Amino acid sequence: MSDPVILIVSAQHADFLLDEFGRYARDYDLRTAGSSAGALAEIHAVREAGGSVALIVQDGDLPDAHPLAAFGEWRAKVPTARRVVAAPYERFLVQAAELRPGLAKGKYDAYLLMPRGVRDEEFHGAITELLSDWGSTVAAPEVETVRIVAPPGLPLTASIREYTERMGMPTRVFAPDTDEGRETIAEHEAAGLTTSFPLLRVMTRGTHTPATVRDVALHLFATPETTTVDEVVDLAIVGAGPAGLAAAVYGASEGLTTVVLEAEAVGGQAGTSSMIRNYLGFPRGVSGMRLSQRARNQAIRFGARFLTGWEVTALEPAPEHGGTHLLHTDGGLVQARSVVVATGVAYRKLGVPGVEDLVGLGVHYGSAMTAARETEGYDVVVVGGGNSAGQAAIHLAKFARTVTIMVRRASLEETMSSYLVGEIAYNPRITVQTCVEVADGGGEGRLEWLDVRDVGTGRVTRRDAQALFLLLGAAPHCDWLPDDLARDDHGFVLTGRDVPREGWADDRPPANLATTVPGVFAVGDIRAGSMKRVASASGEGASVVPLVHTWLAP
Repeated sequence: MSDPVILIVSAQHADFLLDEFGRYARDYDLRTAGSSAGALAEIHAVREAGGSVALIVQDGDLPDAHPLAAFGEWRAKVPTARRVVAAPYERFLVQAAELRPGLAKGKYDAYLLMPRGVRDEEFHGAITELLSDWGSTVAAPEVETVRIVAPPGLPLTASIREYTERMGMPTRVFAPDTDEGRETIAEHEAAGLTTSFPLLRVMTRGTHTPATVRDVALHLFATPETTTVDEVVDLAIVGAGPAGLAAAVYGASEGLTTVVLEAEAVGGQAGTSSMIRNYLGFPRGVSGMRLSQRARNQAIRFGARFLTGWEVTALEPAPEHGGTHLLHTDGGLVQARSVVVATGVAYRKLGVPGVEDLVGLGVHYGSAMTAARETEGYDVVVVGGGNSAGQAAIHLAKFARTVTIMVRRASLEETMSSYLVGEIAYNPRITVQTCVEVADGGGEGRLEWLDVRDVGTGRVTRRDAQALFLLLGAAPHCDWLPDDLARDDHGFVLTGRDVPREGWADDRPPANLATTVPGVFAVGDIRAGSMKRVASASGEGASVVPLVHTWLAP
């Protein structure tokens, strides 16, 4: 397979930029063009040869097209390519006011100052970020960490691949009759084991035939150090979404013995986001997977322990101040002086039998990043009006022929951030269908059609759809919490002044993030009244640690 292309488009600076990009020549095919038309010719040649374009760089001054219009033409031909303006020093500030608004519309990905000297690592840091994002979301992994061997049509295969890639582990799937499939089966049977599918081979763990995603989590991460928790820890965090990860980083960094219990993949719902563009400090955006794995590694560096695949089934509160809370899990008993509940929320189920039967066979809950690559040429439907749905639609539009966002409301503006609404409006592959809901779906072995109901008139129409992504809002999971921990009518945990007065102690409300069970706190989406944003969840995770310190103080 040919190397992916970095295309440099400039009438005046092509040679300079080609030299500047020389450090990428080993892994990428560097090409130049002097105009927008020349760039289109190069793109056509790459596509005809079966190649791919990873990055297009222009200097913001093309002889035959406005720079933003050129990006629009190029994106129509190679929608997955990342796009950059590298403006020369003399035009960087002059053009900024005109070109930078295009970033908010998603017309291109970065506005950079062209390097003026050697080792401009600020420039190349931005470039490598974009190439890394392209490599993790578009290109097939060059080197696999996890190999899955399975025949087509197994829903569990898709779920496992989604899990491993959310955990930052490059994964490839092979049919049993491929060379890689036969090799893995032979290795498995040579160990005296019976083959069933899906069959996994993990880097240093040999082969494995899981029955559930949780089996995979335990196989990957269960080591002698993570299968027992003998001591009483200062802080047990249940859930490793943004709130739980922030609590782990701050708790461990401040000397608390910290354990994080996560039943599924690190990152929670945020971990499925293809690109979070409004998180502080990431001007070019960051994928939920990368943000989550960086936070996990940061917490581990400070000494936090992660017990992945451990589902908490019950919390037995300490009988008195200074006592020990008991967390009952599938992996054993965890004893903690304080507990932070950060389990987040799950997507609500659609509840349509024809659709539910096809989960993993064209129907996905969440943005299912790994499934996006397989939607090329598909007509895709995204159901949901929140930011996660908007991010999913924009990512899917890089691959699918069409993407339709369906919502029951009259518009997206009520529930989605303005920057996403603007980017969706600009993207010609995305349409928004309001005041509708999915009534039914079906197909021969996988999704092929949907029945769509107008919520005002009740009229049902049938349409083609080869993929459906359901992002239907928040459903809390806290059946494992004790009955005396107060929750609202929807099941979200009450904290601080939201606790009814009869739940106050000594006529004083609990602390801001404290629950009605002393020594138990709640942060992030599981908390009633939370903002349902990554940044606010992270802030609550950090803010809860001083409250934990106060609780643990003599």
